[in-house]
Amino acid sequence: MIKKITLLFLGLWMLIPFHGLAATGSNISIDMHYLVVSPAEDGSTNLMNMVNYSNSSSKEYKGDGKSEAVLKVTLPDNAMGLNFLDSKIAFKQVDKGFITTTPVPANQTTVLPYSYRIPKGKEIKLTMDYPVGIMQILVPEGMGSVEVTGAEATSQGTFQFDDQNYYGYSIEGLKENQTFTLIYKKDVQPPSDSSSSSSKQSSSTTDNGSTSNVTHTAPAFHNPGHIRMWEESPLHSFNPHIFLIIVGVIIIAGIASFIYFKRKARLEEERLGADKEEKAFKQLIAKQKAIMDKIIELEETFDAGKLPENEYQAKLAAYKQHLIQVKLSLRSFIE
Repeated sequence: MIKKITLLFLGLWMLIPFHGLAATGSNISIDMHYLVVSPAEDGSTNLMNMVNYSNSSSKEYKGDGKSEAVLKVTLPDNAMGLNFLDSKIAFKQVDKGFITTTPVPANQTTVLPYSYRIPKGKEIKLTMDYPVGIMQILVPEGMGSVEVTGAEATSQGTFQFDDQNYYGYSIEGLKENQTFTLIYKKDVQPPSDSSSSSSKQSSSTTDNGSTSNVTHTAPAFHNPGHIRMWEESPLHSFNPHIFLIIVGVIIIAGIASFIYFKRKARLEEERLGADKEEKAFKQLIAKQKAIMDKIIELEETFDAGKLPENEYQAKLAAYKQHLIQVKLSLRSFIE
């Protein structure tokens, strides 16, 4: 089970889109919606999202044409503190959420990383603006559990990423405009997963020979200065591991886009170069034919006695010299 979730997460992290969604009227669908739920210091609930929007069309997607919106994201009622984490994608906050205005390239995937908070005691009702292949809901270990109503959620057990354990829930095949409720219980922990390394107990022997059970391992070492800097930053309410994951995805997406467009420009340059060579070759062929026609015309004029021999020989030599240069140029194409 852990292996399955890890593969899904790596697929999202490397921006490899999933396929097999039900056919819809829209060219946009969500391959994976990755949602991390955790408590905030003020008692509210943090919801960090990383969502893959895929354009299945061979044309750039600029929205439905009814407004400036390209992608629309509906947030739950009472959502506050929206934080959009990709400065390369233009977005605008609207009444019920936010919209993006940056087109989605043809046959490509755009990743939207964003977060918001829900006040303590308020309902978390999520609405799907597009069909969703898989929604992966993750809760950091020891920070509670979730219940889902209005959709079928499957418990995925626990897994570890970057020294942090998570408990996962998976929802598949969400439809466009489908709404379901997420109930976050920060004081109720999910059942232990015996297959997870985090729940395995290890034993150690004390100095007097007795054996004691160790149920929790020591936390990973972090530089105190780094911890203090994070706690003093405006982002201290977010889980730092998830924040780094999202930043990593944005960097990878930027590198992938740079490589794609650089390769596209190189191919375009090669195509233009080939077109120029073909044009030059055709011009040489036409020039060779024109010179041959001139030589034939010159011989006919001389045979008719309309041109003195010395003038005929001079022009013929000039045409032949020009013809030799053209043939040498053509040889460079052939060889």
